[in-house]
Amino acid sequence: QLQLVESGGGLVQPGGSLRLSCAASGLNLDYYGIGWFRQAPGKEREGVSCITRSGGITNYADSVKGRFTISRDNAKNTVYLQMNSLKPEDTAVYYCAATRSALCLRTPSGMDYWGKGTLVTVSS
Repeated sequence: QLQLVESGGGLVQPGGSLRLSCAASGLNLDYYGIGWFRQAPGKEREGVSCITRSGGITNYADSVKGRFTISRDNAKNTVYLQMNSLKPEDTAVYYCAATRSALCLRTPSGMDYWGKGTLVTVSS
């Protein structure tokens, strides 16, 4: 069964850090690009970051550039999103998604598989 499972979400104070993980089962992430997305209540799903199959190309939304870092460990079949200097506006459910495309994609329509999400709440 193909499955992506996010973990690492939680409650953090403004300025704090979290590391999200996206673990895959039933599919070899060596062959997939990965995107991290988020969706806040009442808002559309937003592409936060992406990384290509080899990890050679990464891309970030302007709202997180310089604060978030995406990485992957293909040996562990896992992709990470390190989030630093968190702000209340980062509060959302965070999803990882996999694409067969060789491109670094932050568009939801380009993704083939989705996880169920993990909640990140930034609040004092």
